[in-house]
Amino acid sequence: MNPITMRPLPIDPTNLPPSVGIGLKPQHYEAVLDPSPPAGRPGWIEVHPQNYFGDGGPPHHWLTAITEVFPLSFHSVGLSLGSEEGLSEPDLESLTLLCARYEPQSVSDHISFSGNSNNRFADLLPIPYTFASLHHFATQVERVQERLKRQILLENPSRFLAFARDEMDEVQFIEALIARTGCGFLFDINNVEVSATNLNYDPVAYVDAIKPEWVGEIHLAGHAVEQHESGPLLIDDHGSAVTDITWALYQRFVGRAGPKPTLIEWDTDVPEFGVLMAEVRKAREIMEGVKYVVAG
Repeated sequence: MNPITMRPLPIDPTNLPPSVGIGLKPQHYEAVLDPSPPAGRPGWIEVHPQNYFGDGGPPHHWLTAITEVFPLSFHSVGLSLGSEEGLSEPDLESLTLLCARYEPQSVSDHISFSGNSNNRFADLLPIPYTFASLHHFATQVERVQERLKRQILLENPSRFLAFARDEMDEVQFIEALIARTGCGFLFDINNVEVSATNLNYDPVAYVDAIKPEWVGEIHLAGHAVEQHESGPLLIDDHGSAVTDITWALYQRFVGRAGPKPTLIEWDTDVPEFGVLMAEVRKAREIMEGVKYVVAG
């Protein structure tokens, strides 16, 4: 790999506590604000900022009340940093205004693209891992960080395919992106299971290659499975409980890295609050129970 000079910014990529949070859903607004819910309380809250780009209304009423109690993370799904034409300027402007309004402890997006000059797509699509792609993507990340005046986190994608002309693997691309921009890493461990199954690589080796100092946040989620003649196809739908494989990979990583802000991500077929909090308790038990050694 070509040498790349580090360009760290003088701000930590996240100020979230090393505890377990949840993705906020409207059906859980009241339960989250209950000072003593039977199911317990999350450590922090994450939202998709695109859901709050309007100026007012009930969403902002609830979010204002919730952020008076909980640390807040913005997990963007719309900047489309990998688009050939560059990121979505309207989304960046709206995100900048929303960050000024709520001052979240963390801001993140994805190593992906989701649109072009003519269309916006519902999916987060993979990008090729080439030096040209790295340069383009890093340029967009730098634009975001300069506008927001903060570091952001970038999340590893879930993938159904790999590009034939990749010039590096995914972890090498992530390492180079961090070195070039000074951004942080949002480590989605469910996405490791999904991509490793679909592309037939070793998820344990991937997890072991991630440096703890990169990671500002971890995501845990479930996925759907389609059976085909060629084998199972995993689909990252965030619509079920975390799998045993993902739990094991999470335990392996935090056993080496120590406690990290961890999110239970459940976006479709959203369950009752108690079911979601049961997943939170599992993550807490793992985080609190591991004996870890942080490499010096």
